[in-house]
Amino acid sequence: MMFVAGLCSALLLCTGLASVLGQDSGDMPFNETLDSAGNVSLRWGFDSKQETITFQLACKTSGWVGFGLSPSGEMDGSDIVIGGVNPNGTTYFTDRHAVGDQLPLVDGSQDYTLLSLKEDATGTTMKFSRKVQTCDKDDMEISTSAMKLIYAYGADDSIAYHNNARGTKSVNLLQSTQRSTPSQDSVGQLEMTVNSFAVPERDTYYHCRIIKSPNFPGKRHVYRIEPKIQSGNVDLVHHMLVYACPASVSVELEGECYSGQSMYVFSSCQQVVISWAVGGQDIWMPPNAGISIGTSDDPVFYRLEMHYSNSKLSKGRVDSSGLVFHYTSELRANDVGILEVGLIVDTSYVIPPNAKDFKAYGLCNTSTFSQVLSGEPPVLNVFASLLHTHLAGRGVRVGHYRNGEQIGFLGKNEHYDFNLQETMFLGSLVQVKAGDEILVECTYNTESRKTATQGGLGTTNEMCLAFLLYYPRTKLASCWSLPEPTAMSAALGVKGTSELVALMNSSVWNDTAVGRFERTVRDLPQLMAVSVSNGTRTVDLGFIREFKSSPATACTTLPLSGGGESCAPVTAGLGLCIALLTSLISLTGAL
Repeated sequence: MMFVAGLCSALLLCTGLASVLGQDSGDMPFNETLDSAGNVSLRWGFDSKQETITFQLACKTSGWVGFGLSPSGEMDGSDIVIGGVNPNGTTYFTDRHAVGDQLPLVDGSQDYTLLSLKEDATGTTMKFSRKVQTCDKDDMEISTSAMKLIYAYGADDSIAYHNNARGTKSVNLLQSTQRSTPSQDSVGQLEMTVNSFAVPERDTYYHCRIIKSPNFPGKRHVYRIEPKIQSGNVDLVHHMLVYACPASVSVELEGECYSGQSMYVFSSCQQVVISWAVGGQDIWMPPNAGISIGTSDDPVFYRLEMHYSNSKLSKGRVDSSGLVFHYTSELRANDVGILEVGLIVDTSYVIPPNAKDFKAYGLCNTSTFSQVLSGEPPVLNVFASLLHTHLAGRGVRVGHYRNGEQIGFLGKNEHYDFNLQETMFLGSLVQVKAGDEILVECTYNTESRKTATQGGLGTTNEMCLAFLLYYPRTKLASCWSLPEPTAMSAALGVKGTSELVALMNSSVWNDTAVGRFERTVRDLPQLMAVSVSNGTRTVDLGFIREFKSSPATACTTLPLSGGGESCAPVTAGLGLCIALLTSLISLTGAL
């Protein structure tokens, strides 16, 4: 990240002042802190009729500020605005785009509208708006997928290189949720951390700790989960998960997760309570739901799983990271659950080398839920998802199917960044009903690899997972799949994983060969496995369905009344989507 990334950093930083952000909150109900120090924040909102989005940034600087939308989190190709207040009180504001790492170029079409630009003792505040789709080749369309925001700032108004005054964060601008903070006299904290753990000199290490929950005087709802990363250890902590343990687990325990005798105790804690991955920030629950703790239906013991990625094999690293649960006695209407879906993490799933665009699939058929749950089949009200792959991942989509037809998405990030993994809200509740299917699609690029990539726990292995946040909570833990082993061996003419890896490493892989292998694996019957919190599980067979293309907002040329042509966005579905989101916000507030 060079000039543009820093440029945007200042602007977004400006948004971070709480005193400034308290203003104009009516038309900008969403907010996000963009830096770990809490100095950089963004407030935004959109007009469903005009299909415009308004931003307000607050930054602790008296110099220039910059904000942008980036395809990669870097400067090149970014859509940027730069603004500030001169010493004499005049203001400047321009719509720009970045080519390489040079000073961003001024756009021929100025599609951002400055609404206000102020500077005082606390810093600079800039408020501006634009169309969701401007139809300008130098602007990025604001889509319903997660977008990489970049920011930077300078100490004065001489626009120059920003050094370290910059940053990036992945945010879903069109599908977000309002945050509801309980009264201070109702809140408390529960820390799930490791204590001065000596991180081994290993590239990948999974450490588990079983923690007993304290006794609460009554039910509490967790409304916010905060990652607590020990200073200097950001490079070590890849992901953290908290699992609910069944009643059979009755003692605290610590050790390597998937090796040794303790692994059987650790693996019995299967139901994910919350998941966090590298690049993620605080996870907020919607105003009408929270994670239940403190009742007889809630776990007494939890398993904290820490994935350490010590790629430099550093010696003497000690860690006390973990997750902080912020809870309240002001109870909400719904208890939150998480369902883990996708591809079973197993070394038998292999991705060929030299692949520009290889797709893997994990299938979940909810008709199997009745085999592991008693009573009426549940309806899952899905409101958010965390999508997860490792280093080769370039995109993740979660398709939702009913009666054999795809009816939408439960998550989508087609510009996936391993270092920016955020829990993303869907913008509106999506009901997953009995009989529906969920299909996770992961896209990988292995052009830099000379040998096959296997599924597995290491960051150089691969995963294809989605964690779906929903309510009301059930006992469901996971629903995932893998190509049926016997069928796969027959189709590829190999016996077992070792033969398959040897065959792939000795083969020549070009686009044709990669495509043929992808189709072969995709068309095989899929072995699905569904499990619940007490360890009960069932298996079934299914097949991968076709995936629809992600909806795009197209531009068309429309005639002007006075002659000539004008580029206008055709957003037939987008306005409705935003209108539904606006309605949902009102409804959620009421609940």
